[in-house]
Amino acid sequence: MLLVLVGLYLIGDVYAVRFARGPGQFALFWPSSGLALAVVVRFGYRWVLFVPIAMLLDYLLRVHSPPLFLPFSIVGNMLGALAGGWIARRRPLPEIADSRTGFRILGGALLMSTVGGVVGAAGMHYGFQLPLASLPDAFVRWAMGDLLGVVAVTPALMLFFFRDRQQGKGLAPLDYGTESESLLWNIALVLSYLLMAWGAAEGGRNALGLSCLPLTVMMWSALRFPPLRTAFAVTLTVTLIGTLSGMGLAGFVQPERTLDAVILLSYLCLLGILPITLALVVNERRAATRDLLHRVSTDPMTGLPNRATLEAVMRDALGHTATSPQALGYLDLDNIKLVNDTASHTAGDALITGIAGLLKASLQPGDTLAHLGGDEFALLFHNCSSTVARERAQSLVRAIESYACDWNGRMLGTTASIGLVPFQPGETDYSQLLSQADAACFTAKELGGNRVCVAGVSRGDVLDRTVAMRWAMRIRESLEQRAFSLYAQTMIPLRPDAPPGRHIELLLRMHDTENGGLLLPGHFMPAAERFHLGVSIDRAVVTMALDWLEAHPVEAATVATCAINLCADALVDEGFIGFVAERLRRSSFPASRLCFEITETSAVRDLGRAQRFINQLRGLGCRFALDDFGTGFCSFNYLRSLDVDYFKIDGSFVREMDSSPLAAAVVLSITQIAHVLNKLTIAEHTENQRQRTALMDLGVDFAQGYAIDRPQPLSTYFS
Repeated sequence: MLLVLVGLYLIGDVYAVRFARGPGQFALFWPSSGLALAVVVRFGYRWVLFVPIAMLLDYLLRVHSPPLFLPFSIVGNMLGALAGGWIARRRPLPEIADSRTGFRILGGALLMSTVGGVVGAAGMHYGFQLPLASLPDAFVRWAMGDLLGVVAVTPALMLFFFRDRQQGKGLAPLDYGTESESLLWNIALVLSYLLMAWGAAEGGRNALGLSCLPLTVMMWSALRFPPLRTAFAVTLTVTLIGTLSGMGLAGFVQPERTLDAVILLSYLCLLGILPITLALVVNERRAATRDLLHRVSTDPMTGLPNRATLEAVMRDALGHTATSPQALGYLDLDNIKLVNDTASHTAGDALITGIAGLLKASLQPGDTLAHLGGDEFALLFHNCSSTVARERAQSLVRAIESYACDWNGRMLGTTASIGLVPFQPGETDYSQLLSQADAACFTAKELGGNRVCVAGVSRGDVLDRTVAMRWAMRIRESLEQRAFSLYAQTMIPLRPDAPPGRHIELLLRMHDTENGGLLLPGHFMPAAERFHLGVSIDRAVVTMALDWLEAHPVEAATVATCAINLCADALVDEGFIGFVAERLRRSSFPASRLCFEITETSAVRDLGRAQRFINQLRGLGCRFALDDFGTGFCSFNYLRSLDVDYFKIDGSFVREMDSSPLAAAVVLSITQIAHVLNKLTIAEHTENQRQRTALMDLGVDFAQGYAIDRPQPLSTYFS
C-alpha cells in the first residue's frame, strides 16, 4: 500500500508542476495535498511518512528545485497534513457520511493550507531567493493551491475509503436513483464537459461561466446518488477546469496576477464545496429517514421485524392472488419466566436474542420472521403446504430444545410451543389468522408445551381458546365501560342465636352488549380466570359494593354481613390487599361487616400464601368464608391452618341430601367440625323447604338458595 500511495503522490507532483511556468513559479493547485490529508485522516498520523519518501524520490528522479528548498517543502507538506488531520480526527468518523464531518475536514484543510503556505513561502525565500515583498503573494498562492487540492481530492478519497460503511451495518440500503437514471446522468456529465469545452473555445474570456453546466449535473448527482459519485464528479470537474485554466487551453485564460489566481481558485473551491455539501446533507437526511423507518419497523432487542412490519407483510401476502399455500406460525417460548426469575431478565433477553438468531438462520427464501414482543415470535412460511409447514415447525421446536445459551458459566435453555395455521391467500384476513395461530399456540402450551398444534387438526381445543379470547375482549370492554351490575341474595339464619341484621352475598352480572340482557358469571368468569382478568373484576366488585353502601347509609346500616367472592388470582396479587386497605380507609362502611369468600381449591393450592392473605385482610377487620367446602382433597387437614369465619357447604351435597344418606352425612360432618373449631356454616343451593328443615335439624347455621329468595338487583333488594 505504501508503494501505491508514493506513486499517487508522485503523479500529483508531476501533474502540479506542469502548471509551473518556470523555477520559483507556483502550481495552480496541488492534488497531492488532498491525498496526504485523506491518508492521515483515514489511516493515522504515522502514515504521513509517505510524503517525504515521495518528495525525495521525486527530487532524485527529476531535479526541478534548489536543494535548500526541498526541506522546507517536505516540512511544509508534512506539518500541513498533520495539522489538518488533527482537526479532522478530533472526533470519530461516523458510519454515514455527514455534513458535520465534511466541514470538520474543510477546517482541517484551511489549517493545512495555512501551515503549508507559511513554510512554503519561507522555502521560496531561502531556496529561490524570493524577495520579502513577494512572500505574501507566495503564501496566498501556496495556500490556495493546497486548499483546492484538498477540495478536489480529499472528499472522493475519504468516501472511497469508507464506501463499505456508507450503508450502515445491518440496515437496508439507502434509496438512490435507478440504473437507468445513473446511465442518463453519466451521459449528461460527459455532454456538459463537451459543451463547456466547445463553448469555451468559442466564447473567449467568458469561458469560465460555462462551468455552470457540469455544476448543474453535479447538483443532480447530489440529490439522487451516493455522495461518492458526486465527489468523483467534483474531482473530474475541478481537475478539468484547473488544467484548462492553468495551461490556458480551450479559451480559458491563465491567471497572471495573484488576485486573478485567488479569484479563480476561490471559484473552483466553491465549485467543489457546494455539490459535496449538498450531497452530504441529502445523504444524511436519507440515512436519518432510513434509520427512523428501521426503528419503527424493527424490534430493538433482536433486530427482527416487529409486529407492525409483520402485519404489513401479511396484508401484502394476503392481497396477492397467488395459488401457492402458505402458513402462519405463532411461537411462544415456554419457560422464559423461569429463566428471568432465576438468572435475571438480562439473561432471559440474551436467551431470546440467541433463539432469534437460531430462527433467522432457519429461514428459507421468501419466509418472514418477526418478534412480536417478550418471548413471542411469528413465522410466515411461503409456498409451504400444511404438511411441510408442520415438519418445519417441528424441526424448529427440536432446534430450540437443543439450543443452550452460555450466561456467566451457566447454560440456559428453554422449549417452545408453536401454533400453526395453513392458509391460502385471498381466503382469510390477517386478524383472523393471527387469532387462530395464537389460539393454537396456547393449546400447544396447555398440552404441555414443546410441541406444534395445527389449527384445524385440534379444532376443538383451538375453538375453545378462540372463544375464550373473545370473551376476554368483552370483559375488558365491560370493565372499561363499567358494564356490570350487582345482585344480592340472602343468607338466612337457621338458628335462633344467629347475629341480627341482614346477611347477604353479592353476585355479579355482566351486561350483554351484543344481545341485551345480563350474563351470569358462569359465562364469563372461566375466560376471565384463564386470561388473568379475575383480579380486575374483583376490584370492580369491591368498588361498586362500597360505593353503593356508602351512598345508601340507611340500607347499609341493616347489613350485618356482606359477602363478596374473590378469584384465585387475588390471593397471589400483591396489589390487591393494598387496594382493599386504601378503599376501606376512605369508606364509611365498617370493614368488620365485609366477608370475602375464597374457594377451598384456590386456598389449598398454596396454603401458606392463602393464610398470609387471610391474615392481612383480617388485620383490617374483614371476615372470611371458605366457599365450595367439601370438594377439595383432604379438606379437613387444612382447617387448622386457614383462619376463616364460615364454611360454605358445597351445594352438590345440599341438593343430594334427600336421595343420598352419604351427602347428608357429609353435611353433618362439616357442621360438627365447624362448630368444634368455633366456625359457622352456610349451606348453598337450598332449593326447597324440605332441605331447609333438614339443614336446621343437622345444626347448619345459615341457608342460601331459592328456598329463601332469588338474587335481586342490589338497588331493589332492600325495597
